[in-house]
Amino acid sequence: MLEGHMLFLFLVVVLQFITGVLANGLIVVVSAIDLITRSKMAPLDLLLSCLATSRIILQLYILFAQLWLFCLVNPSLFTDSINFVFFVNELNLWFATWLGVFYCVKIATIPHPLFLWLKMRISRLVPWLILGSVLCTAITAFIHSRAISTIPKELFINLFAKNATQVRWVYAMPLSIFILGLSLPLLIFLTAVLLLIFSLWNHSRQMRATVGTRVSSRHALISSMLSVMSFLILYFSHYMVAILVSIQGVEFGSTAFLICTLVVGMYPSLHSIVLILGNPKLKQNAKMFTVHCKCHCERTWITSRSLGLSD
Repeated sequence: MLEGHMLFLFLVVVLQFITGVLANGLIVVVSAIDLITRSKMAPLDLLLSCLATSRIILQLYILFAQLWLFCLVNPSLFTDSINFVFFVNELNLWFATWLGVFYCVKIATIPHPLFLWLKMRISRLVPWLILGSVLCTAITAFIHSRAISTIPKELFINLFAKNATQVRWVYAMPLSIFILGLSLPLLIFLTAVLLLIFSLWNHSRQMRATVGTRVSSRHALISSMLSVMSFLILYFSHYMVAILVSIQGVEFGSTAFLICTLVVGMYPSLHSIVLILGNPKLKQNAKMFTVHCKCHCERTWITSRSLGLSD
């Protein structure tokens, strides 16, 4: 039986999972429809669909981990696939990193030859960046799995117990490989986002100095800044909490640990909503989906009420 605060956190977990799956599922469905109707997919749509797919898989494993905390599933279901969890999490961060780089190259204005070269070729580089991310993550996951294979399964499960201090040293090498695999995309992402923020800030200063700047342009710039800042905060919080949980920085099974897992799950759901709101095509499809669901619910309610009155 779950306690009051644990039941509340469990409901938050379920709501977080449903929201993330719906948001990321919408991105995948819209990209798939474009691929079917146009027989091709834009580089940004390809990147978004890969990111959304990896986030759906990641959220499934986050849900399993949180259900494990509530003692609702067997821990072996999660520990047996821990390598795949690390693979999906790192791949998700790589895709998010390249999305940040894509936005930076397309939006920012930096007079540097390398940046101008990327601006002309970034669309053609997207498939290669995705393929390179998969290969890089697969290599890291393989090294990580070889390091974990030397740890007995019983000892590895004890790592996720409250008395895990005596086995942490055994996990030092796989943990260092995990942190190293996450650090490279973080550095690239921070560089791209900081450049984008710097460029948007300079652009805003120029707009304030220009007489007769339209209010719509200012609103668009503010919206872009807020979107970039939310992306940065969610990405960095996901990275930090993932590292904190991995190094046993909080006691496993505690309320603080559960809150950390909620923060980890918050990133793939909330940021996907930000992406939908910032993309006109995705936003329009989201509105159509909402209207369709509302009409369907109203028809169902009217039909059920009519059948009830006839009885």
